[in-house]
Amino acid sequence: GSSLEPEEHSMEPPAAPEEEMALTAAPGPAGRQLFGYVGIEAVLDQMKIKTMKTGFEFNIMVVGQSGLGKSTMVNTLFKSKVSRKASQPGQEERIPKTVQLQSITHVIEEKGVKMKLTVTDTPGFGDQINNENCWVPIIKYINEQYERYLREEILITRKRKIPDTRVHGCVYFVPPTGHWLRPLDLEFMRRLSKIVNVVPVIAKADTLTLEERAEFKQRIQEDLKTHAISVYPQEDFDQDPDDRALNDRIREKIPFAVVGADQEHQVNGKRVLGRKTKWGIIEVENPAHCEFPLLRDLLIRSHLQDLKDITHNVHYESYRVRRLNESNRP
Repeated sequence: GSSLEPEEHSMEPPAAPEEEMALTAAPGPAGRQLFGYVGIEAVLDQMKIKTMKTGFEFNIMVVGQSGLGKSTMVNTLFKSKVSRKASQPGQEERIPKTVQLQSITHVIEEKGVKMKLTVTDTPGFGDQINNENCWVPIIKYINEQYERYLREEILITRKRKIPDTRVHGCVYFVPPTGHWLRPLDLEFMRRLSKIVNVVPVIAKADTLTLEERAEFKQRIQEDLKTHAISVYPQEDFDQDPDDRALNDRIREKIPFAVVGADQEHQVNGKRVLGRKTKWGIIEVENPAHCEFPLLRDLLIRSHLQDLKDITHNVHYESYRVRRLNESNRP
């Protein structure tokens, strides 16, 4: 039976349940705990599958005098014959009259991941008696790639994926003199560091003793700081404290003292890449012998995507702003 007493109606709205209050509350700084599995983490798998289908593009340039092992170093870096290297060069190929740029493209694959690799060599750089303005063809080539990308980008009907031929990293080979950086080295890195990511390395570091190597690296670091040359990884582009801590450790090691080799030798029952001498074998991938593993980790394993991001967001963006300002001037 129902009660005969009249019900008391309140003008205040009924209180919401506790569950609804929790769901409609303003989110705090921490992520909200879900009641069950939703599947948000599957986004990473979707991105991985899509990226593996489309593949990567990576463009690297090597600059240095002839005989410093640029082609061998690139072949060692990717463990494949990806650099153009003549077996018996002729007289014209041995001493080019001017700086010539040669690009070769390969598609290399590892565990289902495809990467379109373009290696640009600069034979003739620093080989002449008069090396005045020998960096001009290199700067022109890098800007041409920016211009090509810009023209594709400003089209009304542009491609879904613009072909990327921009240089993502420039490895500069310093001769192992054991003294200071030459004026040519300083001028090149000063000009090129403004438009591309420059990574200096000491070529053929097995010609230096450990003491000479450490002293030479310290002198190079002092030269770079004195002339305000910002090489990769740049301090201005560190995103968070973790990146800064990692890049600080890398900056302490720059320039990397590297040794390249494209032949395998037997060492303690294992096949290793190295250079065989009368007094032993210099193992390329042994950190105790040279710093090649640090260079490989920087260019491929830890900072490859960062090289591409800085190229697109910093160097290409500055070129794009400059070109658009020039076109808008009366």
